[in-house]
This record gives sequence, structure tokens and C-alpha cells, in this order.
Amino acid sequence: MSTGNGCPECERWEQRFNELERKFDAIVKQLSETTAKLDEVSAKLAAATKNSSNSSKPPSSDIVKPIRPRKPSGKRKKGGQKGHQRTVRPTVPEDELQWLTQYSYEQCPCCGGPVTTDTDNPVSRLQQIEIVSRTETTEHQSLASHCAACDKTVVCTIPPEVRKAGLCGVELSSIIGFLKGTCHASLSTIRKYLLDVYELKLSRGQLAKIINKISQAIAPIYEDLLGSLRAQRILNIDETGHRDSGKRMWTWCFRGTGFTVFKIDASRGSGVLLDVLGEEFNGIIGCDYFSAYHKYRGLTDCSIQFCFAHLIRELRFLQEHSTGRTHGWSSRLLDAIREMFGVIHRREALGRRFDGELEDAAMEVLTRARFRVPDDKKARNLSKRFANDGASYLKFLTTPGLEPTNNIAEQAIRFVVIDRKVTQGSKSEGGQRWLERIWTVLATCSDQNKSLLDVLRTSLEHFFRGQRPPPLLPIG
Repeated sequence: MSTGNGCPECERWEQRFNELERKFDAIVKQLSETTAKLDEVSAKLAAATKNSSNSSKPPSSDIVKPIRPRKPSGKRKKGGQKGHQRTVRPTVPEDELQWLTQYSYEQCPCCGGPVTTDTDNPVSRLQQIEIVSRTETTEHQSLASHCAACDKTVVCTIPPEVRKAGLCGVELSSIIGFLKGTCHASLSTIRKYLLDVYELKLSRGQLAKIINKISQAIAPIYEDLLGSLRAQRILNIDETGHRDSGKRMWTWCFRGTGFTVFKIDASRGSGVLLDVLGEEFNGIIGCDYFSAYHKYRGLTDCSIQFCFAHLIRELRFLQEHSTGRTHGWSSRLLDAIREMFGVIHRREALGRRFDGELEDAAMEVLTRARFRVPDDKKARNLSKRFANDGASYLKFLTTPGLEPTNNIAEQAIRFVVIDRKVTQGSKSEGGQRWLERIWTVLATCSDQNKSLLDVLRTSLEHFFRGQRPPPLLPIG
């Protein structure tokens, strides 16, 4: 800026103005840089404060868990409370006892006189259970027989089921499979256990062969359960990472009615869903908001119930790390969701008014999600979800037996996560097949209230005889 009139006073004001303008531009630039750094630090701080209550992170990832305020409990004492029914272990019947030891005096401990057994007084009992740590070795010999009539010598063959079992019988093989599958034990740990407890020395190579036999024995059970997924009306699905010799893979969990199936695959995409469920699947899938489920829904006639727990955690995170309109919008939406579930919990008390109030509460959730959305990226994305998939979040309201969350799949997959942390994954394709089969049988045994050891024992007996094992799911 220049006046051009040669006035000294005007030139001083002009210089002063230019100096202030330069300072102002510098301050604006510094403020912009500071604001950008503050936004970056705020984003990093928000990411660092994510935990299982405001994100999809598992509870095990919470390094320092917040201390929950204790509810006032009065003078309640520890242990069983007054009126609580005592649980007493039932005694083993006498005909099932292996040993019976009785104690009685041969003479009176007071005066030394003769005594007789008094059968009128009740007997004091103490039953003690012990494990007998021993092994039994059976040698199977193939003997030759000579026929005098035809003058031939024939050798009787060892039964094929015995030869197929090899060094370790059904019971020992089942215990090895149980330790490997349920207890997350390594081959070295199993080897040490057998050596210390049973004085039985087996090589790691021999143990690996036994695990492979068990994997083949339970393979038909796994294939039957895998094939049963396509007929399910409701399926809850989740996935987690898996390592195979350092390579990143994925473990998929499919939880149906009364059974659970795991599948290890190199892909986390919708192709896995197509391989497992096919293009004709028309049931309902409970899952998180991962893109693979969106794509699979577009390729089939299936329906989706998106997990409400994931959504609530995202809204909590937005509420905790925002201010102004964004904080108010997320708070109001959380209040509407809380009120909707409150109506569900008051179903019996509401009686005939339940359907109407539930419909109003659900409509309120959709309205608040799309009304006066703040200019925040995360808030806009969440609002867009309700606009596009609001029906998929609220499908549980009109579908009997459908849960609003994907918790049952997440609960089933926790064992897999623990196993991954302990064993560091698998090292071959055979290891992948073993893990998905034993995890499936283990989880389904838990769903069906069956003993895994009994299932392994029965499967091996049928496998050694060349037969299919009985199914885990009830027929019909």
C-alpha cells in the first residue's frame, strides 16, 4: 500500500501498516500450524485412550482397567449368604468303590477292655479320590499255524484296527489330543507330561503323528457341521487374525443353533462367505459392520443384523472425545438407544402398550441419528449408517430368536485368541486343518454339553475300524 503523495507522516503510517500486516500473516500461519498439530495430537490421544468400553478392542487389551465404583453393600459378609442353598458333593455308592477301608478299636482306648462293633451308631465316612498313574502295554503277536491236511503254514494277521492305531492306543491318543486341543499344550509340554506322570517317553515326531490321526478321525464331524451352516436360519459370524509360519491369515467363526464351526483362510473377504455358505443362503447373519458382509449381502438373499454393541462403543468414543454439537448429538443418540432397550426390558410391565412404545422408541433412534448431524467426519459416517442400514440394526425387534449383538460369536472366538497367544498359531496346512477341526469339535461339545474326551475316544475307535464317527448334532 502506498499513498504516493510524498507526505512523511503518511509514509510512516504506511510502513507501520505493512509491518502489522506481516505480523498478522505470521500469527495466522502459526495459528494454523498449531491447530493442525493440536488436531494431530488430539487424534493420537483419542486413539491411545481406546479400550474395550468405547471401541471394538478386546477386554484383554486394556492394560490398566478403570476402577469401577463399588455399590454400597451394607454389612454383607464374604462367602455364602443367608438363605443360600448349600451344595454338597454326592457320595459314591458302595458298589462303585474300588477299595473300602474300615477303622475300629480292638480294645477300649479308655480302660483297655474288650470292645464289639456298634452297628446302631451312624458310620463316619470320608471318601478320597486318587488317580492311578500307570500305563498298560499290550503286545500283539501274529502267530503261524500249520495245517496237517493240506500241509500249509498260514500266519494270522493282526486286526487292522490294532495295526492302524499303532504305538498308542485309543485312550492314550485321546488324552494327547485333549492336551493339545484344549490345554494349548505344545508337543514338548505333552512329552514332558507323559514322561513325568506316566514314565512314558515319546518323541515329538510320534506325538505329531498321533495328532494327525486324531485330525483325520474328527474330519467327518467337521465336514458335517460345516455343511450344516447353509441350512441355518440365524448365523452369528466373526473373524480374528491367525499366524501360520509368520504369514497373516484369518480364523472365521460361524455360530449356529447348538454348534460352532471355525475355518482358517488366507482371505478376510466375502469369498470365504461364498465358499462356506454359498450363493443360495437366505438366512440372517449377525455380524459387525465389516465390508465383507455388505458385499456378501449384495450377492445373496441373506439379511443382516449389525451388532448394536459395536455401534454403542463407537458412540461412546465419540461422546468422550468431542465437544459442542458432536458431543450433544452422540449423547442424545445414546439416550435414545438406552430408552429403546429400556422399553424391551419393561415388556411384561407394559403389556399391550409394548408394541406401540417400542415402535416409537425405535423411530426416535432413527430420527436422532439423522437430525442435526454435526460437521464431524465420524458423526457423519455413523449417521450415514442409520440412513443406509437402519433396518439392519433394528431387525432384531421383529425377528424372534435374533440377538441385537454379535456377542455369542465373539465369546466363541475368545478361545481361539487365547490359543493364538499361547501357541503362536500353526506351521503348516495340516496344522491349520487340525486347529479348525479341534476348535470346532471342542466348541460344539460345549454347546451340546458333551465330553470332548469321550468324543475323541469314540471318533478314534471308529476311525481305526474304518467307520465314520457318530454325528455331534442330534438327528432329526
